[in-house]
Amino acid sequence: MSEVNFYTVDPWLKPFTGVIEERISKCKLKEKHLAGNSSLSDFAMGHHYYGLHRTEGGWVFREWAPNATDIYLTGTFSGWKEISAYQMSRINTYGDWEITLPQGTLNHGDLFKLSVHWAGGKGERIPSYATRVVQDDKTKIFSAQVWNPEKPYAWKLKKFSPRDISPVIYEAHVGMATEEEKIGTYREFAENVIPVIAKSGYNTIQLMAIQEHPFYGSFGYHVSSFFAASSRFGTPEELKELVDTAHKAGLRVIMDLVHSHSVKNVNEGLGLFDGSPGQYFHTNQRRVHKAWDSLCFDYGKDNVIHFLLSNCRYWLEEYHFDGFRFDGVTSMIYFDHGLEKNFTSYGEYFDGGQDIDALIYLYLANKMIHEFKPGSITVAEEMSGMPGLAAGTGKKGFGFDFRLSMGVPDLWIKLVKETLDENWDMGKLMHELTQHRPEERIISYCESHDQALVGDKTLIFRMLDAEMYTGMSESYHSFPMDRGIALHKMIRLLTFSTAGGGYLNFMGNEFGHPEWIDFPRAGNNWNFKYARRQWSLAENNDLKYRFLAAFDRKMVSLQHEFSLLDNLYIERIYENNYDKVIAFVRNDLLFVFNFNPSKSFTDYGIPLKGKFRIIIDSDDPDFGGFDRIDRKAAYTSVKKAERNSINVPFYLYIYLPSRTALVFKREAIRKATDI
Repeated sequence: MSEVNFYTVDPWLKPFTGVIEERISKCKLKEKHLAGNSSLSDFAMGHHYYGLHRTEGGWVFREWAPNATDIYLTGTFSGWKEISAYQMSRINTYGDWEITLPQGTLNHGDLFKLSVHWAGGKGERIPSYATRVVQDDKTKIFSAQVWNPEKPYAWKLKKFSPRDISPVIYEAHVGMATEEEKIGTYREFAENVIPVIAKSGYNTIQLMAIQEHPFYGSFGYHVSSFFAASSRFGTPEELKELVDTAHKAGLRVIMDLVHSHSVKNVNEGLGLFDGSPGQYFHTNQRRVHKAWDSLCFDYGKDNVIHFLLSNCRYWLEEYHFDGFRFDGVTSMIYFDHGLEKNFTSYGEYFDGGQDIDALIYLYLANKMIHEFKPGSITVAEEMSGMPGLAAGTGKKGFGFDFRLSMGVPDLWIKLVKETLDENWDMGKLMHELTQHRPEERIISYCESHDQALVGDKTLIFRMLDAEMYTGMSESYHSFPMDRGIALHKMIRLLTFSTAGGGYLNFMGNEFGHPEWIDFPRAGNNWNFKYARRQWSLAENNDLKYRFLAAFDRKMVSLQHEFSLLDNLYIERIYENNYDKVIAFVRNDLLFVFNFNPSKSFTDYGIPLKGKFRIIIDSDDPDFGGFDRIDRKAAYTSVKKAERNSINVPFYLYIYLPSRTALVFKREAIRKATDI
């Protein structure tokens, strides 16, 4: 049975069905053109051909450089000189170059580069398919490295099937994931951080900055070597050990995949690899991303698609990643990168300002990923809400499993920054948190790494400011402190419980990590003080961070115990903007929020029939609350008699303390007298 096309569920898309069908037809034509009668997985095998490979007789190295006139392999084995014994041969008109070397020519750990000649010039280049790139501590120069250890990593868990459908994501940066003022390592992350993540209840780790990047402070988003795992954090074996350790703990591991742009650096990157600016990138005004100061791929070129699809397969195949969060998708699919646009009308998705080549690539990437590794997930960092982006390719969508709900953190920051919470609009808040395209699942979040960077503030920092440094002791209370602690819990629970399929948190934010993120740079005297995470704060019984961490664990447990996020349906029961009260049902759970800063309500009536018990109370002293509620009581709906009423409604009467969130579990009704 064929799947229903995604656009049939949205009547507003009816005028654009022709455009949608035309786009998907182009996707299928490109797939046929590239894969023929084979599969996209078979097409995406560039990493098995290009680059350095061990053979029975020695080594073979291949590179694609159509504009080159000559190429030499140089390195520690040649004294970094151009020697005829290491001169490559052009083997076809397509632009492939090759060299075979006998046993013993290259050794594990040798450094190497390419000396690429072209008409009118030459330059040192790192191979485009290099799988290991290291930086010299003194000269700061990057080189490729021969990586052929005597004992390659032996996977302990060769097949991994995640337990949970919906991802509850712990976004993490390996280098920052240490308390020491230094760059953390893959091994330290595996030993010290994965147990924390598993204990916290998250089921997915999203690793940032894995692809090699010259500038550490770029957060990994200015990639130079797409097939090389960043050597700052350790060796390929240690990254594999990290993924293996996570799998053994039941955690899915996805990585930030940067295919939206590339670093401009010539010596480390691909910008002028063979002397031609158009080998991988645009050559016109679209070449340079004006906001990111980076280079934009030309997705209309078959060789670019081959390179990027092979890159997707490589990380799944070599490192056993379970999927990707595609960075900068909005930037990819619009000629203007979606900058300074609000996307308020459907026409903006179909007005000719879209890069159809980029959409075709994303369709092919998603199809290949799910074909090669069923069960893997893909997440689009996309803010325009492009219809069909997060619909399956079988439904004539572009194949992403999830889209990041990027408007949610903006909403929270704007509210906390500009509006007193007594003026928050409950109806608007619920609308913004629950809206998404009918065909898509979204991943909601209060804040990611973006909201923690220098120049911005985390939510709790905005609410507490200086008291973050002076008032986090358990015994300290003040109005700003109590407000910030209460809202931190409520904002997270409301975002989590209304999420349309998944949830994300940036490491440390779950317990209100006190500092912003500032990577070492000249402006801070290359200091690592703010490029680390202090999990010990959440373990200190004298500090309030432990309350926030405990609440987050309890909140996340709702997915494990009740599969909360798997069912997208949310029944909005009650919203009272005057009282600042919200109530809704999801699965068998009732969520009630009282955002009122000063009013507690006795016997507050929620129009709902049933019998309930409290399973989460943000006012619980275990979560830093004031213990104003009897959490052992059972709550049963009663009829509220009204004059001349025929159908008498049921109401659940509860006590609602100010700035408190409650989660109730519906209990089975054994007999009519229970209600």
